[in-house]
Amino acid sequence: MIRRFFRHIREGFYGVGRHAAMSVSSASAVTITLLIISIFMIVTGNMQEVTQNIEGSVKISAFVAYDHEEQSQLDMIQATIKNLEHVVSVEYSSKDQEFDELMETYEDESAREALETYREDNPLHDAFYVEVNDGDALKDTAEKIQAIEGIETVNYGGDSALMFVQALNSVRFGGAILVAGLSALAIFLIANTIKLTIYARSNEIAIMRDVGATNGFIRAPFVVEGMIIGALGAIIPILFTIFGYIFIYDKLGGVLFSEMFKMTPPHPFVLQLSLILLGIGMVVGLIGSFMSVTKYLRWKR
Repeated sequence: MIRRFFRHIREGFYGVGRHAAMSVSSASAVTITLLIISIFMIVTGNMQEVTQNIEGSVKISAFVAYDHEEQSQLDMIQATIKNLEHVVSVEYSSKDQEFDELMETYEDESAREALETYREDNPLHDAFYVEVNDGDALKDTAEKIQAIEGIETVNYGGDSALMFVQALNSVRFGGAILVAGLSALAIFLIANTIKLTIYARSNEIAIMRDVGATNGFIRAPFVVEGMIIGALGAIIPILFTIFGYIFIYDKLGGVLFSEMFKMTPPHPFVLQLSLILLGIGMVVGLIGSFMSVTKYLRWKR
């Protein structure tokens, strides 16, 4: 069994070498396909990072009613919010802290002095700032917080925040669909190349069948050949992904537009993408060659 396994691998490499022109043609098609997949995977991966950063920065602000400012009431409200689904953290801010933060927004000294007169009779509310783990749950969580006794008003950015998060999620979903479509295209290209190889070796296959070779024995070298073609096609996209992304990351300082739009750090991101590209190349090569040789063997039966 071990000897047969290495024989199939050896025959797969021989097949690639014997039909170098077709192998290069197919590997080139796979390279172009994987380059496009690489670009969209980079975009999708960074959209994931941006979405998480935005979801982390978009917090629900819950303001406490004046008649619920006792410590026991505040503790009860905080515990109730913490128990809600999707809530990651709840940060309490007293009305005095809210007043200090409001003061810091004014740079004009006269405005600060005028505002200081209201400190004794502070009109602001105690507040809770709530972080959720899913941007799509912002509105639902805000409505549940609003229903808690003692909460006067809730603010989470409104529909604009939801629309922005949904837009980023749509980009990620669209990228995943495109990657799947391009993978199917790569399978088709490799399947056609292996099909031509099978036709060129039809006499060899016929002799193997005449001496009693099973379909699995005949199929194995072609499957290995498809995987090798897929792996060869992944080399340039992997190099492009590693060196290209690191160059862009260093050039932009890891930031797109503003600190909110931070790029995914290269390590281990590029390594993960490289392994995925290699895996896609080998899997589509395996599937494409398996489909072609299986269809041919079935037809010849």
